[in-house]
Amino acid sequence: MALHLIKLCVGIDRVDQLAAYQTRRRAELKAQGLPPYNRHLTRNFPRRADEIAAGTEAGGSLYWVIKREVRVRQKLHALEEAVDHQGRRCCALVFEPELIRVMPRAHRPFQGWRYLAAADAPPDLPAGAVDESADMPAEMRRELRALGLL
Repeated sequence: MALHLIKLCVGIDRVDQLAAYQTRRRAELKAQGLPPYNRHLTRNFPRRADEIAAGTEAGGSLYWVIKREVRVRQKLHALEEAVDHQGRRCCALVFEPELIRVMPRAHRPFQGWRYLAAADAPPDLPAGAVDESADMPAEMRRELRALGLL
């Protein structure tokens, strides 16, 4: 069973905002003649990278927490050693372009990334399903979920 990563999506308020940012970034990379994969640099390389099994069909995903809720995931394409803008070694989380919406789940803030066991990961939204709560204010959505109404 695959192991996943979970990370806060800082500065992003909505899934469509993340999609637009990543699309713009891939276009910039393509214009520079670089592979059009979104990458996120992180200081530490996962010690359990083999369990994440990036780059395989059964591989892990990166789950994004947007406004205190796990809202979307991206399949990991690779985990690569990289060098940041200050010349320090780091890890590049390289992920596939498709954003897969998941059943929203509340999540508290944290720093960096964390491992997420497959059994603890929120399920994907069914194909064609629309998250009707996406346009609701986040506080209202949290209150309705707490009451079991969403």
